[in-house]
Amino acid sequence: MKGLAYLRNKLAVKRSRVLTRYKYYEMKNGTLNLGRLIPAEQSAQYNSILGWCPKSVDSLADRLQFNGFKDDNFDIEEIFEMNNPDVFFDSAILSALISSCCFVYISKDETGYPRLQVIDGANATGIIDPITGLLTEGYAVLSRDPDTDVVTVDAYFEPGKTTVYDTVNRSVTQYANNITVPALVPIIYRPDAKRPFGHSRISRACMNIQDKARMVLSRADITAEFYSWPQRYIIGLSDDAEFDAMKASMSSFLAMGDNDGHNPTVGQFTQQNMEPHIDQFKMYAAAFSGETGLTMDDLGFATENPSSSDAIKAAHENLRLTARKAQRTFGSGFLNVGYVAACMRDNYPYQRKQIYLTTPEWRPLFEPDASQMTGIGDAAIKINQAVPGYFDKDNLEQLTGIEGGDSTDTAEQTAGTVDETTQDPVGVE
Repeated sequence: MKGLAYLRNKLAVKRSRVLTRYKYYEMKNGTLNLGRLIPAEQSAQYNSILGWCPKSVDSLADRLQFNGFKDDNFDIEEIFEMNNPDVFFDSAILSALISSCCFVYISKDETGYPRLQVIDGANATGIIDPITGLLTEGYAVLSRDPDTDVVTVDAYFEPGKTTVYDTVNRSVTQYANNITVPALVPIIYRPDAKRPFGHSRISRACMNIQDKARMVLSRADITAEFYSWPQRYIIGLSDDAEFDAMKASMSSFLAMGDNDGHNPTVGQFTQQNMEPHIDQFKMYAAAFSGETGLTMDDLGFATENPSSSDAIKAAHENLRLTARKAQRTFGSGFLNVGYVAACMRDNYPYQRKQIYLTTPEWRPLFEPDASQMTGIGDAAIKINQAVPGYFDKDNLEQLTGIEGGDSTDTAEQTAGTVDETTQDPVGVE
């Protein structure tokens, strides 16, 4: 066991990295330095904001829709249904994509039923078991002062108990349980052997490319000023001659003269060109789309012809593979949450291997249109003719995302229907 002091220090070291990702997601990552030729006040005036990083996160998070558990022998899904699942799953997925991992704090409510709370990666950490994906010990900040960001309530998680420290009231409270693991479970995005707590969707490359694209936009805005008002110059104007620079810029005609009777020479600098900035901005958009699996359409560069459903799916092939990988890792995390919550609900230390039959299910990443539904139906009929019973209601629901009706209830309703013309029951022999 590393201890509470070690985990507090570990969180303090990692916290700044997670907050940086949240700044990029919330588009609050500050003003860029545009170089020596542009003063700081001009940089702040022409500061540009881009939403590419939040777009890369939301485009993946919106496609990950959890659909429950199959072969749920321990009634795990009931626990999630009692904890506002519409908000819980979306919050956990979004937080894990931004900070590479989030944590679910499991406690008991007033009635003793498990209560699930999502904590972002900037306020929780722990020591992970690489085999099960559960923690051996954990630490989480439950409350901070809104003005000073100082920790007011935090908790230390150990197998069998949770200790809560309240610095405001100077109290320490222990909550015992029969769980063999800490009541803090990680939800991780893309873990590996070197980084068991995963990788953030907002990578260093994404942040770097977005910053460079912001600089291009800011320089383009400055160039647009000179593009709208071309710069002129005057040669041979005496020092005591009256000249209104604003009037000369706004007026279509320019009249001036010299006291000595000489006519000054008026010229105009070459007008600024916006095309290099547009081309460079498109270059960074292409680099960002390649890094995240998005398309140029997703970043605001619309194509000429509208794409069909199959074309959109093919264009997002990299995003689909990334989403499949996220479904596997998030599904394992949600299953761990359900396992720990079931132990707390039943007050019994189940073993992790007892829930091996329970598998998480997800809705399709791309909802099929009418033509795809027809193709799926024809394929299912032909396959069932070759292998009877291969496709059933559950298989088709995973392919289409549409929940099928209960055939038993339909038959009963049909059997009880009365034909209005003959007044005879329909479906009853």
